[in-house]
Amino acid sequence: MKKVETEKAPGAIGPYSQAYEVNGFVFTSGQLPVNPETGTVPEGIIEQAEQSCKNVGAVLEAAGSSFENVFKTTCFLADMNDFAAFNEVYAKYFVSKPARSCVAVKQLPKGVLCEIEAMAAKPSY
Repeated sequence: MKKVETEKAPGAIGPYSQAYEVNGFVFTSGQLPVNPETGTVPEGIIEQAEQSCKNVGAVLEAAGSSFENVFKTTCFLADMNDFAAFNEVYAKYFVSKPARSCVAVKQLPKGVLCEIEAMAAKPSY
C-alpha cells in the first residue's frame, strides 16, 4: 500500500489520508469543495461541484492516474434538489462515465453541498 498525498488538494481534516494506491488501484477519500490554496469553500452547488472535481483530479494525478481511469464514484449531496446541477459539472470531468452511487445526506463536513470519492485504475505503461 502506498499513501497518496498532494498539496494540490485539501489536506485531511481528520485521521485519514487523501488516497491510497493498492495493487494498481487508487482509492480516494471523499473530496470536499475546499480550495487547497485558500482553505475557502465557494458558494453554490455548481462552484462547489467544480472544486470537488478539481480536488479529485489532483489526487488522481498525484497517484499517477486520471479521470479517464475512474471506474467507480460515490457522490454525496446535502440536497437532492442539486442533483441536475451537480450532474452537469460531474459529466465534464468523469468522462469515462464510471459506475456511481449518488446519495443525499443530512449534513457534510464544513457545511458543504457535495463530496466526491473515486476509485480508479493506475495505468501501467
